[in-house]
Amino acid sequence: MWTHAPWQGRFLPHPLPPGERLRAYATWCDAVEGNTTFYATPARSTVESWARQTSPDFRFVAKLPKSITHERRLTGPGADEELGVFLEAIEPLGPRAETLWVQLPGSFAPADLGVLAGFLRALPRSHRYAVEVRHRAFFEDERAGRLLEGVLGGVGAEWVPFDTTVLFRSPPTSDAEREAWTRKPRLPRRSAALTDRPIIRYLGRDSAERTVEGWRPWVGTVVEWLREGRSPTVFIHTPDNADALMLARRFHDEVRAHLPEVEPLPEPMPSEPLTLF
Repeated sequence: MWTHAPWQGRFLPHPLPPGERLRAYATWCDAVEGNTTFYATPARSTVESWARQTSPDFRFVAKLPKSITHERRLTGPGADEELGVFLEAIEPLGPRAETLWVQLPGSFAPADLGVLAGFLRALPRSHRYAVEVRHRAFFEDERAGRLLEGVLGGVGAEWVPFDTTVLFRSPPTSDAEREAWTRKPRLPRRSAALTDRPIIRYLGRDSAERTVEGWRPWVGTVVEWLREGRSPTVFIHTPDNADALMLARRFHDEVRAHLPEVEPLPEPMPSEPLTLF
């Protein structure tokens, strides 16, 4: 996301060479979704560049490649080999790759939980893991939800909610919202944490006001988690993501209004070069 075109020259300096774009993003937010790794395992040299551009406490929530989660559905020797290649590639991130994200396809159902349990048990303990499911049964069938929580709890993994309830609350009003309606899962909101490192993915609307209105319950949840001693990571999206950086910082500010002891985010890098006059 740090190369998102609408941010260049508005929030982030432009032009910037590829080896400096993440450094600029990291002055706005202290975590990023590693969505690019879903499509292909990056070259180790690329990951080394990511490490050079970020501090050791910056958080990457890197998504496992879809060849493992969607094509092989976590099984077979091919999945094991590809997982090994992926883990070796991201090794330069060190502590930055605190949590690895296992996003499962919508067809991955409660009947597949045995496969998930075996896969998670075989993972190295050098990372934390978080799982995102999109099959409605996990949200609507109490027994299926409890079984999933049992599988995740057995290995200390987190359940990642993807809250799209605001997006689907009323019909879309822009091209980006219409596209999101066709691509994003329509699932109930879930706000229970299983570990001390919960992760939230929230998708609002292209309207900043409607996005902020929709995240109000999450502000209270995050404040409660922090008071419990948890360390949540929150990702704020809109269908076009044009204002996502600004909105992420606004969410953080709303949490700090309740808990002033929460560390502020970094001071953003100026989007335009400094001049003498």
